[in-house]
Amino acid sequence: MEELGYPLGVRLAHWFNFLFLTLLVRSGLAILAAHPKLYWNIDARPFSEWLSLQRRELPRDRLWCTSDEESNWPGWLVLPSGEGLGLGRYWHFFDAFCWLIVGVLYLLVLFTSPQWQRLVPTSWQIFPCAVRTMIEYLKLGTPEPADPAFCYAPGYLPFNALQQLAYFGFIFFLVPFQIATGLAQSPSILARFPWYGRLFGNRQAARSLHFLGLGAIGIFFVIHLVMVFWHNFAKEMDKMVLGRTHSAGSWLGVSLGLTILAAVVLLHYLANHFSHTARHRVHVLLAAIVDPIRERLLHNLISVQDRPETEISPYFRTNGYPPIAAYPQAKGDDDTYERLLNNQFAEYRLEVRGLVERPCAFSLQDLKAMPKQEQTTLHNCIQGWTSVGRWGGVPLREILDRCKPLPGARYLVFTSFAKHEKSDKIYYECVSIDLARHPQTILAYELNGQELPIQSGAPLRVRLETKLGFKMVKYLRSIDVIEDYHTIGAGMGGVREDEQQYDMGAEI
Repeated sequence: MEELGYPLGVRLAHWFNFLFLTLLVRSGLAILAAHPKLYWNIDARPFSEWLSLQRRELPRDRLWCTSDEESNWPGWLVLPSGEGLGLGRYWHFFDAFCWLIVGVLYLLVLFTSPQWQRLVPTSWQIFPCAVRTMIEYLKLGTPEPADPAFCYAPGYLPFNALQQLAYFGFIFFLVPFQIATGLAQSPSILARFPWYGRLFGNRQAARSLHFLGLGAIGIFFVIHLVMVFWHNFAKEMDKMVLGRTHSAGSWLGVSLGLTILAAVVLLHYLANHFSHTARHRVHVLLAAIVDPIRERLLHNLISVQDRPETEISPYFRTNGYPPIAAYPQAKGDDDTYERLLNNQFAEYRLEVRGLVERPCAFSLQDLKAMPKQEQTTLHNCIQGWTSVGRWGGVPLREILDRCKPLPGARYLVFTSFAKHEKSDKIYYECVSIDLARHPQTILAYELNGQELPIQSGAPLRVRLETKLGFKMVKYLRSIDVIEDYHTIGAGMGGVREDEQQYDMGAEI
C-alpha cells in the first residue's frame, strides 16, 4: 500500500486552516466579550447564567441595560480589543467563509485521491490501537505510526491511530457542530425555521454549546502543539513545510516553519492594528465581502414564529436608556420625549414622510384604530442575549398602504427620540422596504398585553422579527421613505453601523 505522506495540497490546507482558525477563535472571543455570560434558559435571565466571565457586579436597585455588561478584553486575546463587537462579528464571518473554502478544497484534495484514508478509519482495529497509543503517551513514550503495535495499518499512515481518530473527530464532527450551533444563533434562521433552534434546546443553549465547542478547539490546538514538540519539532516541520516524511529534521524546515508562524502572528497584529487605526476602512472592506454573501443567504427569509405564551420571558431584558433627564446620554438637550411622556403621549405624532404620495402624522389613537396584530416571538440582541415577548401593534404595511410610497422608494429610515449613547447622535436605523412589508413587521405599542413599558421603547417601537434587536428602533419618532441609505449619516445603514461597525443586514 502506497505511503500517503504530506503532499502540497495537504500542507497548504494545514497552514491556512491554522491562520483562519486562530482568527476565528480571537474574533469569537471579541463577540463573547460583549455579553460574557452563558445560559441554558432562553430568557437569559439576570443572575441565571451557568458561566460568567464578567468581573464587575451589576446594580440590583436601579435600571441598567445590557451594554453595561460589556467587557474590554486585551488585544492579544481578542480581535479587535476594546468595544469590538461590530468589527469582531465582521472578522468572525469573514474568517468563517475563508475557513469553509479551505475546508472544502481540503476535502476535494482528500476525496479525489487516496489521501482520504489519512482521516477516515478503515478498520475497527483503530480503537484498540488508539488505546495502546494513549497508554504509551501516558507513560511518556513516543509511539510511531510505523510500529505495528500502535498503528492498525502500519507503513502508509503518516501518524498513529490516536492522532487519526482526533483528526477525524475534529473535521467530521467538531467543525460541523460549530457551524450548526453558529447558525442556530441567527434570528433570520430561527424566525423562518423555529424547529432548528429546538434541535439544541434553544438559542441560548446553542450559544453555550458553541462556546463549549470553542473550548474543545482550544484543547485540540494545545494537544496538537504539544505533539509537534513531543515528536520532535524539526522532524514535524520537515513534514508540514517540506513534505519530507522520513526526515530526521533540518534547519531549512525549522526556518520555514518559524517564518510561517511569524507571518501568521504578523497578520494577527495587522488585523488588530488596522481595526483600531482604520476602523471605517476595515468595516467597508469586510462588509464588501461579507454582506453580499449574508444577504443572498439570509435576507429573504420571512418570520413564521408563533411561540406559545408559556414561553414568554418573566423578565424581558433591554438595551439602551430612555431619553429622559435621568439618562442624559440618551436625552441630550431635547425635552420633547419627556414632555410627551408627562402627557401620556396624548400629543404624540408619528411622522411618515419622504418618497410618499401622502405624508402623514399618526397619533397613538390613530395607530390603535388600525388593524391590530399580535405575535409571540424571540428577541435576539446582537450581544447574545434573548427574551420572548408577546407584541401587539399595527403592521407596518398598513402605514405604507396609507402613505403610498413613490416609485424609487427602496428603504425606510426609522428615527428615535433617543440618542446613540456612544456618539451623542440621534439614533436611527435603515431597512429595505420589502422587509417593512413582511407579515410580522409591526410597530408595537404593547408588550405582553400591557402598554409598552418605557424601557422597552414606549410609546412605539419597531419589530423586525428576522433581525437583531438594534435594528428595532425604540422611542420611534419618524419614518422617512428614501431611495438610498448611503446618503444618510455615514452611509452604513444606521447609527450603530456608522459608529460601532455593526452590520446593516443584522440577520445573524
